[in-house]
Amino acid sequence: MKIIINARFLTQKLTGVQRFAIEIAKQLKLMMPGIIFVAPSNIIHHDLAQQLGVIIIGKNKGVIWEQLDLPLYLKKNSSPLLINMCNVAPLFYNNQVITIHDIAFLVNPQWFSKNFVRFYKFLVPKISRKAKRIFTVSDFSKTEIVKYLHVEAAKIKVIYNGISELPSPTPVKSDYGKYILAVGSIDKRKNIQNLVQAFGSIKHRGIRLIIVGDSNSIFNNEDNAHLDVHPDIIFTGRVNDHELAGLYNKASLFVYPSLYEGFGIPPLEAMAQDCPTLVSDIDSLREVCGDASVYVNPLNVAEISKNIDLLIEDVALCGRLVENGKQNIKRFSWETSARQIVNSITDLITQP
Repeated sequence: MKIIINARFLTQKLTGVQRFAIEIAKQLKLMMPGIIFVAPSNIIHHDLAQQLGVIIIGKNKGVIWEQLDLPLYLKKNSSPLLINMCNVAPLFYNNQVITIHDIAFLVNPQWFSKNFVRFYKFLVPKISRKAKRIFTVSDFSKTEIVKYLHVEAAKIKVIYNGISELPSPTPVKSDYGKYILAVGSIDKRKNIQNLVQAFGSIKHRGIRLIIVGDSNSIFNNEDNAHLDVHPDIIFTGRVNDHELAGLYNKASLFVYPSLYEGFGIPPLEAMAQDCPTLVSDIDSLREVCGDASVYVNPLNVAEISKNIDLLIEDVALCGRLVENGKQNIKRFSWETSARQIVNSITDLITQP
């Protein structure tokens, strides 16, 4: 049976959602050589598109391509099984599997732009009901999907993110000195405001906070307009993987005070670079980070500040976190996750 991958993710900037799609796509290409990847023309990840053998179809781009050009192509080609990996999918197509990473747009719609929320609230419940199977990235997200989208649990398969092998690190700028690292989009759910406030209250001086990430038009970022208010806080914007590896590698501590996650890849990337981690005490991060992180209430600025100071001082605790992190990351593999997808697809297409 022919299987098509919706590769629109190759036209999008890299976030956790696109990272999942890209890494799974590379593994599926190896495991299922006959699989076909289709995308609109405005690809930005050209080397990967070539590696996957992507077929350019249709004349439109973005959402219009996904809702019009893609289903038209599929119906002209005997309506094969379509695999979607980035939250959305064609509305008027039934033979498909979808991936929902989280449903923050329903739980906390105020974090997003009104147009984004309006579109997702319209589309996602409909495609969830029609999809033959739903993949999601954690048991936490599965519970949320059942609760808010009223989908049967048996229809949902948990596929964890893996850990991407970062390339050789670029040396960190010498003027950074000793620093704490945070990585994530500059949006409300990443809780950068509370992190900035907590950093301003730590008792240790001579240490910087490096924040990696940029804003995205899907988010409502009005409250983040005046974040850069401390002389020891540096916003780098988006960095390449070489630079990111270098920043993880030399950081004294990685802090991830997110308010809501479906999974949370950056703490695992930090663990892979032997960096101790401080993360929010929320269900998804408990599931992902296990005993390899210190947990804090993301709404309690004093608690965040206190535990940053604790980890700066307590070398032995940091050492235990690093060792636990080395063991924890063994639970996550793109190859294993892709094999689970292959098995799930095979089971689906062989059902009577």
